[in-house]
Amino acid sequence: MSYKSPLLSLPGAVPAEAPDEGVAAHYGDLFREQRTLADGGGLVDLSHRGVVTVTGEDRLSWLHLLLTQHVSELEPGLATEALVLSAHGHVEHALYLVDDGSTVWAHVEPGTQGALIEYLESMKFFYRVEVTDATAEYAVVHLPAGSIAEPPEGTVVRETPYGRDVFLPRGELEPFAAAHGPAVGVLALEALRVEAHRPRLGLETDHRTIPHEVSWIGSAVHLEKGCYRGQETVARVHNLGKPPRRLVFLHLDGSEVHLPGPGTPVRLAKDGEEGRQLGFVTTSARHHELGPIALALVKRNVPVDAELLAGDTAAAQETVVEP
Repeated sequence: MSYKSPLLSLPGAVPAEAPDEGVAAHYGDLFREQRTLADGGGLVDLSHRGVVTVTGEDRLSWLHLLLTQHVSELEPGLATEALVLSAHGHVEHALYLVDDGSTVWAHVEPGTQGALIEYLESMKFFYRVEVTDATAEYAVVHLPAGSIAEPPEGTVVRETPYGRDVFLPRGELEPFAAAHGPAVGVLALEALRVEAHRPRLGLETDHRTIPHEVSWIGSAVHLEKGCYRGQETVARVHNLGKPPRRLVFLHLDGSEVHLPGPGTPVRLAKDGEEGRQLGFVTTSARHHELGPIALALVKRNVPVDAELLAGDTAAAQETVVEP
């Protein structure tokens, strides 16, 4: 990835690894940065994320046909999130949306905007819409819940229970950070995301993930709306069955020096490290209060009270998705 945020020039900045290359993992003190965010201070540079806009008088009715969320009557300024599914109901894209009255703004995972726009363009037909890759012009900045920072007048903002996502013109990124810092790295935001049990595309998902497995029903998938690609799978699993896997939250043994990384096998503790693999870690983090924590995908029939092993690390689970 060639992008490099100007905020990486700030003192103490340590570059993040995939999928967050281009911005800072932290600025020298991970736990302090987490506490700053939890207390409503600082900002997180998310300028590596893709930005997609949709304009035109048919934008909401058209997106309503394509996305899992009910957006045909989305009120200006009301934040929501939505998915694009495959024909078989597997998650392909996750969009974090807001409409400003004339334009739908969405930020998406780094590097995914091209494929998303290609799909949207293929579905335009006769609808009066215009899809634009605005990544080169706009940078996303996250302000935590409780922040008193004021985005520049006229800036588009997504207001959520977790904070505000601000779509800043790229030329305003550095002065905004200087005025409303301190800058906080993405590892701090990731730790709070894991604590909140919130899935992320490409980490909690793979090529066969359906929304039910990772708790996207409700927050990103509306069960009462009309047809969209993959809707039959969503309805069938919701009404007649159970997802094959489920997301769990793990409290990891704090005596271990290392964190089990994404893809680390999850097994029953009683079976040991040679036991049958029942899932895998998706994201792990060091939390300023909870210690080492993780999200993992496990088979639906894993007992909810079972002690687990994430690699060689003991893990106690909390239910996120009911079996």
